[in-house]
Amino acid sequence: MLIDDDFFISLAIKEAWKYQGLTYPNPAVGCVAVGANQELLAIEAHKRAGMPHAEVLALQSAYFKLTNDSKILELVESSEIHNYLLVNHNNCFKNISLYTTLEPCSHVGKTPSCASLICSLGIRQVFVGVRDANIIASDGASMMRESGVDVKYTSLQREAEDLILPFKRFNEDQFIFFKWAQRLNATTDAGTISSQSSRRKVHAMRDVCDLLIIGGNTVREDRPTLDARLVDGKAPDVLILSRGVEFDKNIPLFSVPSRDVYIEDSFDKIKNYKNIMIEGSYNMFELTKDIVDLHLCFLSPTMGGKSGFTDADASFEILYTNQEDKDIMLWMKREI
Repeated sequence: MLIDDDFFISLAIKEAWKYQGLTYPNPAVGCVAVGANQELLAIEAHKRAGMPHAEVLALQSAYFKLTNDSKILELVESSEIHNYLLVNHNNCFKNISLYTTLEPCSHVGKTPSCASLICSLGIRQVFVGVRDANIIASDGASMMRESGVDVKYTSLQREAEDLILPFKRFNEDQFIFFKWAQRLNATTDAGTISSQSSRRKVHAMRDVCDLLIIGGNTVREDRPTLDARLVDGKAPDVLILSRGVEFDKNIPLFSVPSRDVYIEDSFDKIKNYKNIMIEGSYNMFELTKDIVDLHLCFLSPTMGGKSGFTDADASFEILYTNQEDKDIMLWMKREI
């Protein structure tokens, strides 16, 4: 039985969502490699800027599966993987198909061109979720077609567009997302809510975001650090949204080195930043809902606390959901 092409591109989309919020300033991209008999050879995603693109990782994994040459698995740098594949592929890719959520890049930047690599390896068929709107990296499809690659666009364009919404937003202006953690009874107070795995993922997102916005009351009550220590990352600048400017400077966030902390009663400061995370609860949600592009919730399978989102009135489209240890992670777009 032939498997629908949308099945494979959906696998690539889901894999890429696992790394949403971690790839700035690059887009989240997924890629699936499929063999001649529709056997699944690889499911990979771009994980962080400067690291290999999804297509390169998929070809690395597929090459090992096709040849059993484990030397390629020792390679980490994108250029090393590219070069190894170019020298050693021996036409092993001639019958495989690639399913990638975004048009393979045509330019050489921190990593070599994925479109050029695909052409050089003799791959005959590439299925693409959405065209690359980035002028510098776009037109990979034309490059591949000129080399005889059969390039097709799948019917899951809207899903692929949702995946790269952050990338489009911070290239056009800025991307703003609202993150919160809550229990099953919608409370957000009374201590730590998220699992260690969820908190580590949030710290990884802080590591790549430019600015973190938080409410003044939360700072006074929780006395947070708001850094990225769980991943040994850098701490973002902080905007404390507050009418009052008096804070206990012994609160840990004020003593984190190499960061700016602003105390403002408006969002004027955000115009200087590209990738912005907002952390908070119901009040901050209400204040920021008209400037937020996506919402990210970590839902803990616990109950307790007294206050949170119990009185909120909003509807969301769920774009992606995944279990992070004990918690459920949901990327959502608010329905207006």
